[in-house]
Amino acid sequence: MISTPSRGDNDDETTPSGWDHDREKPSPASELGPTGRPVREVPEPAPLDHHGPATVVAVCNQKGGVGKTTSTINLGAALAECGRRVLLVDLDPQGALSAGLGVPHHELDLTVHNMLVPPQVSADEVLMRTRVENLDLLPSNIDLSAAEIQLVTEVGREHTLGRALHPLLDRYDYVLIDCQPSLGLLTVNALSCADTVIIPMECEYFSLRGLALLNDTIEKVRDRLNPRLKLGGILVTMFDARTLHSREVMARVVEVFGDKVYDTVIARTVRFPETSVAGEPITSWAPKSAGARAYRALAREVIARTR
Repeated sequence: MISTPSRGDNDDETTPSGWDHDREKPSPASELGPTGRPVREVPEPAPLDHHGPATVVAVCNQKGGVGKTTSTINLGAALAECGRRVLLVDLDPQGALSAGLGVPHHELDLTVHNMLVPPQVSADEVLMRTRVENLDLLPSNIDLSAAEIQLVTEVGREHTLGRALHPLLDRYDYVLIDCQPSLGLLTVNALSCADTVIIPMECEYFSLRGLALLNDTIEKVRDRLNPRLKLGGILVTMFDARTLHSREVMARVVEVFGDKVYDTVIARTVRFPETSVAGEPITSWAPKSAGARAYRALAREVIARTR
C-alpha cells in the first residue's frame, strides 16, 4: 500500500543544482538561464475584467513519461492562481490527469468518452469541480480506449471533441487538453480544436528524436483540419544541470526551436510523484517548492504568449 507523503516545501536535496527557481523577481537580462539564453522578464499577469472565450491548448507528446500530465495539472493550477478560469480535459484512457487531481476515475459513470461516442451527453453533464479554485475537469477512464474504434465511422470524426467542448468555451480563459501518448485519432481531435500546442519534452536524446514526427503531425493538422493551430512552445522537463547529457540536449533543442523553447525549465524533483499520490497540484501541496515556482513562471510565460 502506498502511503500518502507528508506535505512540505523543502526539496533542496532532491532538486538538481544549476538553476534556482527561488527568485521571486525577474533576473537581470545579463544572467543566463538553463536554456543558455539571458533570462527574460515576464510581468505578472494583469487581472481580467471578464472571462472567455478560452484559448484551447493541446498538451501533446507521443512519447510517454515526459511529464505531460504533470505539466497539464500544474500549469492549469498555476493559471488558476493567476485568476484565470481553467478547464482541464483528460483525453488519455489511463485517466492519470483525473487521478492526479484525486478523482476516483474507475468509479465514474460519465466521462469524456460519453461526450464523444453516441449516445452522446453534454460536456456539462461530465464537468467536475476540483479542489482548486477556478480549476474544473472533464475526467476520463479506461472506457475512452474504445473511442478511436467507435469514432472511425463517424462523419467529421476529427472534430468530435471540438464540437463537444464548444458550448463551454465562453466560460473559461484556458482549456488544457492532456493528450494520450500517441498520434492517433484522439490526439488528432485535440489538435483539430486547439489554438496552440505545448510539447513537454524530457531532457533526453530519444525525446529529441521524436519531436520531428510530432511537429510533422502538427503541420499536417494545420494544413488539413485546423489552420489556426500553432506551436505554442517546447517545455523542457526532467532537466538535470549536473549532467552533460542534459546540457547538450538543451542546447540542441534551443538551436532547433529557438524562442519556441520556454525559458522555464522543469527540474527533476521527488515532489511531483508525491503530488500524484496526494491527488493535488504541486502549487497547493508544496506551494513554496521549486517545482511550484517553476510552474508559476511557466503560467506567466503562457499568458504572455497567448494574450
